[in-house]
Amino acid sequence: MNEYRIVVDAGHGGSDPGAVSGNLKEKDFNLKAANYMYERFKEMGIPVAITRDDDTSLTRAERLRIMTNTFGNDSKVLVLSNHINAGGGDGAEVVYPLRTDATLPSMILDAIGDKGQIKRKYYQRVLPEDPSKDYYYIMRETPNTTALLIEYGFIDNSKDQQKLQNNLLDYVEGVVEAVAN
Repeated sequence: MNEYRIVVDAGHGGSDPGAVSGNLKEKDFNLKAANYMYERFKEMGIPVAITRDDDTSLTRAERLRIMTNTFGNDSKVLVLSNHINAGGGDGAEVVYPLRTDATLPSMILDAIGDKGQIKRKYYQRVLPEDPSKDYYYIMRETPNTTALLIEYGFIDNSKDQQKLQNNLLDYVEGVVEAVAN
């Protein structure tokens, strides 16, 4: 694993709250997850950077610049983008780019499941107007990295809300362990 470099992304932030349910904001969960993940990888001696470590707004260009300029834009850079889902479901999901196989996404989802969260699915999503491209810009515009989008649960599901409030860092630790393995 020492040959890999990791960029931890706290999705959304600042003026962009991400998904919201009541007084819960996705950006807050994402920041908590990313800061924990960043510290854990540092403890392990794995080269790691973070896109934001406080509640600031990042433009798309700023986020991408951090992702690709910190360690380069190659296959040994792993981007872990932390998110919380919305839209009427439950459980965790991992989205991975078209250029990557399902091995690591599957391991990550299993690790989150082992920590007690429902395992929903790991999948790829294409851009509707061009199915040869990834839907999410984090994957599409970091073409040589392994960029993964991790959704820990659904902010608009009361059971997932409780799990996220009580167990988020357990799920994140599962991701850290899966990546380290």
